[in-house]
Amino acid sequence: MAELETRELEYFIAVAEELHFGRAAACLAIAQPALSKAIRRLESRLGVKLLERSSRHVALAPAGEALLHHGRHALNAVSAAAEKARRAGDEQTHLRLVIKPGGDANLLSGILAAYAGRPDARHVDILFGGATDRADYVRDGRADVALLYAPFDDMTGLDHETLTVEGRVAILPPDHRLASRPEITLADLAQETLPRWKGVHWTGAPEARPGPEVTDAVEALQMIRLGRAVAILPRSLAQPMHPDLVHRPVIDAPNSELVLAWSQDDCRSMVASFVAAAVDASRAT
Repeated sequence: MAELETRELEYFIAVAEELHFGRAAACLAIAQPALSKAIRRLESRLGVKLLERSSRHVALAPAGEALLHHGRHALNAVSAAAEKARRAGDEQTHLRLVIKPGGDANLLSGILAAYAGRPDARHVDILFGGATDRADYVRDGRADVALLYAPFDDMTGLDHETLTVEGRVAILPPDHRLASRPEITLADLAQETLPRWKGVHWTGAPEARPGPEVTDAVEALQMIRLGRAVAILPRSLAQPMHPDLVHRPVIDAPNSELVLAWSQDDCRSMVASFVAAAVDASRAT
């Protein structure tokens, strides 16, 4: 069976993402001829063509698409394994929690206080992730736990505990046709344009039209103020509301759950203690 080295995967993924040997070589800080030779050697060992090349064009072959998909997961797994091994051997390890700014439903201070009161508490480092990448922080070992929103965030490979359940609201410009209503339904939003969150296909309204791609709430709110889109968000993420926008309850939208998530294979007592403290604190509010 052919074996792959992590460096070879890194080289191939760089080329597959850039689809340009020169740019990939620059990103990797190696010479372009050396990179080309490494890719040819990898193709020879696997016995398949990974890239379709011409003098002016580079594209992924079917085998290359498969290797890109699975190779990314493999590199993440290797990185996570190394990081977890280092942290397991460090008795002074801090616990790392990743959140998005404002994405704690006002629970974080209570959670941190409850955890600090436990005899086995560690120092907690707060990391800030984007709208859709926080689960990856846990999967690749950059963070131990994450505050995520279900069903918006991808929970693949993660366990979680629900901390709070809340309704959703539609964010609208004040002159929108629905802004004068005290509450609205998903049917009211049919054919409205909703922003597409980068890396996520789910919009929150089944019949909505996909709108501009955004990476965070700031970009989404800007599109709404410009009249280019409306959005559906968990109620806590709509507070405080921008003065140029309004929010209205979407009475039949599925509830949103704020969850604390961790890796399915993470059995460390440090993580279990933090999860228990978070659950206790959320139930006390």
